[in-house]
Amino acid sequence: MCTGIRFTDNEGNMYAGRNLDWECGYGEKVTVTPRDYARPYAFEQHATGFATIGTCIVVEDIPLYFDCGNEKGLYIAGLNFPGYAQYEANAVEGKTNVAAYEFPLWVASNFTSVDEVEAALENVAIVAKQVNEQYPVALLHYIICDAKRSIVVEYMADGMHVHHNDVDVLANQPTYDWHHEHLRSYLNLSSEFKPQVKWGNVEFAPYGSGENLVGMPGSNYSPDRFVRAAYYNTHYPAQQGESANVTRLFRTLGSVEQFLGGGLMEDGKYEYTIYTGGFSSATNTYYMSLYEDPAIKPYPMSAVDLDSSTLHTFA
Repeated sequence: MCTGIRFTDNEGNMYAGRNLDWECGYGEKVTVTPRDYARPYAFEQHATGFATIGTCIVVEDIPLYFDCGNEKGLYIAGLNFPGYAQYEANAVEGKTNVAAYEFPLWVASNFTSVDEVEAALENVAIVAKQVNEQYPVALLHYIICDAKRSIVVEYMADGMHVHHNDVDVLANQPTYDWHHEHLRSYLNLSSEFKPQVKWGNVEFAPYGSGENLVGMPGSNYSPDRFVRAAYYNTHYPAQQGESANVTRLFRTLGSVEQFLGGGLMEDGKYEYTIYTGGFSSATNTYYMSLYEDPAIKPYPMSAVDLDSSTLHTFA
């Protein structure tokens, strides 16, 4: 499972990121797709596009991004959505057809803003095409962000759904609109300090701070993670500067991270946060921390020749 968030600082710079929660990694690395790299799209001619950085695996020269940001400040992450996601079985005539595996790269390569993406999605069909026989089609939904707002894209049996994401958070199933409505069950949560209260003639004082957060759901379950991420993402005080905002991003995602011992999957293996990744539009830098190495490491796009025609994978 996974969780993603987005916010802006006081200067209008976007910070967005995600946890990748699963039972194992796939050899993923931080990779830059430069402007002149010919993207081998499944249903269109090879094309160049905006420089893009994020975490991916490269299969048959195709960067399969789990999450990525582009040089224009647009970010996208795909999160697990089984039981709900359902793509087209075949290409749809008259539509812009995009294979599910290439959707993040296609978005980041072609658009500069959420407004542009949302307009284009009116004529897009996401197709359940495998990149090869080794990798099945991943059933995902997507959070797409820029400095102004974010949307959630869910492709289901009845077609494309685009939600305006006013809490700037996404978890896993069920659908985004269900999660958003579910927040109404937690309107009692508050960061305020509660002074002494009186029950009849008896006065009680809290043990300390945090009393108004009693009832915050704490499990690894997707609805609980959505609530926690939405609360902390909307209540974390505004920060100034790159370092403080990267700390905010990773601390907020840390509130919903998973670790060994928390929850077993069907095959008996523990699910855990394999990596946390995030993107700053202020500096076009991608940041990443690993389960085994929690130090946050920066990967600036400026370190790479963005006009190159070959992929660049950081060691």
